[in-house]
Amino acid sequence: MSTEPINIYLAFDDELIELDTSNIIPVKIVSQAIKNSSKFKQIKSSINALGVIEPLVVKRESKKSKSYILLDGHLRLEALNQLNLSKTQCLLSSDDETYTYNKYINRIAPVQEHRMILKAIARGVSEEKIAGALNIDARSIALKRDLLRGVCPEVAEMLKDKIIGYAVFQELRKMKAIRQIESVKLMESANNYTVNYAKMLLAATPKDQLIKVDKTKKVHGLSPDQVARMEAEMQQLQKEFRIVEEQYGEDVLHHTLVKSYLRTILKNSKVNKYLERKHADILDVFNQIIV
Repeated sequence: MSTEPINIYLAFDDELIELDTSNIIPVKIVSQAIKNSSKFKQIKSSINALGVIEPLVVKRESKKSKSYILLDGHLRLEALNQLNLSKTQCLLSSDDETYTYNKYINRIAPVQEHRMILKAIARGVSEEKIAGALNIDARSIALKRDLLRGVCPEVAEMLKDKIIGYAVFQELRKMKAIRQIESVKLMESANNYTVNYAKMLLAATPKDQLIKVDKTKKVHGLSPDQVARMEAEMQQLQKEFRIVEEQYGEDVLHHTLVKSYLRTILKNSKVNKYLERKHADILDVFNQIIV
């Protein structure tokens, strides 16, 4: 085994540098449509209230030049210029390749956003200041703050990294905990986290699994008889789903064993020739199975 040292080069400097915005050269133009967008307004409001949280990423134009080419942060730079802020913290890249970092940044899930807001409030940041930083109505902060109120911890954990609408949580909190868990498992199986699907699951929930048992369920476009029939069909579907779920692992194992066995016997040239001569249709099915 080779013991020669491996040289690893850092892609960025260890410390941030402060630059004049006039020395930062953007590589693309921020259109007027983007400047008018809610996303840009949020960035601008956040910088105005809290400063630049995520530093701009730049690289030197040349060794002797005082200018820097902007790799990431065009909206932040535009916001800084509109706010007449002449200096900003930057992350200096040693890589010569212009790299779009935002392609690799995941959107924040509602549950994560909810927890971040709670942490900010716990540290003494007012809801009005948070709303101002995000350029949204204070009532929206209250909705995000109370996102998990009435939602059981198991469901919160299951949905912690899912990008879903806030209205989904509104439907879930109308159900009891056990039904919430069942509904989210059905969402996972169907890979469907839409509000309409959540409403359908709520409509098919028996009254004894609802938070307000005495409240008559009303589903737009459906009669009480249709809702009752939907409940019965959903219960049957859940039973069948559990059976399939329990048998799936065993079925996969059997299928794998069968494929392995068929692959082995078909490697025998005598068996292969016999089947080809006497039972070509069976051989064709066997070959489809082992693919």
